[in-house]
Amino acid sequence: MNIFHMTLDLSSSEIFGFAAATLSTIAFLPQVIKTWKTQSAKDVSYALLLTFSTGCFCWVIYGYQTDAKPVMIANAFTLTLNLAILAMKFTFENESKALSAKD
Repeated sequence: MNIFHMTLDLSSSEIFGFAAATLSTIAFLPQVIKTWKTQSAKDVSYALLLTFSTGCFCWVIYGYQTDAKPVMIANAFTLTLNLAILAMKFTFENESKALSAKD
């Protein structure tokens, strides 16, 4: 009996689901990093961030209701990244306006 032996029994649709989830989520990391480093998200619109966040939230609910774990997990993580960009955009723009008002 080998306790370290584990079998992954994934269908091709599950493999594509996990691949899509991973790639879609990773795609947001460079924008989060760039926004943090430059302290600016002026080129990213509020409309994009809000509609994309709403879409991700809907995907999370869908994934939960249909027991589609890759959909649920990836979109929850992507939603978190997207909300981080939204928060940074709001914060950095307000800081910039406050500094401009002092001048």
